[in-house]
Amino acid sequence: MKPVILDVDTGIDDALAIAYALNSPELEVIGLTTCFGNGPIDYTTRNTLLILEQLERSVPVYIGADKPLSRPAKKFPTHVHGEDSLGNKAEKDPVMEAESVGAVDYIISEVKKRPHEITIIAVGPLTNLALAVQKEPEIASLVKEVVIMGGAVFVRGNVTPYSEANVITDPEAADCVFSSGLPVTIVGLDVTMQTLLPNSKLADWRALGTDVGHFFADMTSFYMQAYETFHPGIGGCALHDPLAVGVVIDPGFVKREKWNVKVILEGEETGRTVAYAEGETKIQVCTQVEAETFLNHFLNRLF
Repeated sequence: MKPVILDVDTGIDDALAIAYALNSPELEVIGLTTCFGNGPIDYTTRNTLLILEQLERSVPVYIGADKPLSRPAKKFPTHVHGEDSLGNKAEKDPVMEAESVGAVDYIISEVKKRPHEITIIAVGPLTNLALAVQKEPEIASLVKEVVIMGGAVFVRGNVTPYSEANVITDPEAADCVFSSGLPVTIVGLDVTMQTLLPNSKLADWRALGTDVGHFFADMTSFYMQAYETFHPGIGGCALHDPLAVGVVIDPGFVKREKWNVKVILEGEETGRTVAYAEGETKIQVCTQVEAETFLNHFLNRLF
């Protein structure tokens, strides 16, 4: 089993990624760290705890960053993830509580405790990871791998023509991580937009006759309706965050190219992830995906 820290800003596709990770025997999810992003930090932390309760799983949750490194927070994407960041399905408060240790200190501690063992899967803004390497730069050489869902290296963005949501939410954090020496794999829109979950699958989840099946179907239906407004006729939604988990479970789901990557921090193209080949290339950029193989694997594992 691969020991994994899953760094989330729990909205809808984060919830799907959490379920996928927890139901995959290849992974040992040792902790969940939360960040602002799809909602404010109190929402994303609450949602993470609620998803764990829906799945009847107990994993420690650590509260992380509530704002970007150096710029004002942007408006939260309620049109995509709902007013509660969970498709308006967060109808109760969780019984479980987050840990007293903060996310940044937890990441540093675990990486030092288990050098060259920990994989970090980051599917929200990269603020927690940036703060961790700023506080303890040595962890960059001690992490086994960092797999992030973020960026649009060779394709159009999904917030602006240039930028993907997680990166533009805190571009300085993303640029910090990309330049830190961490062993980064970027699972960006280059591949995630090819992973379509058809809306017909939600009927299968409801047909399970379980509370969790109905909860996930209702939640994902909200996400799919939002997708339809941006991509009329798409008939589903992309599995952005779950694909980052999938790449850790089975690296064969994707093909990668080695590049260096920087983030544009000013002007019209703020948030753009730019690949360049000067010097030693250190970042793995996913450029192709076995979409159908991955989708079937995800569906078989989810519940």
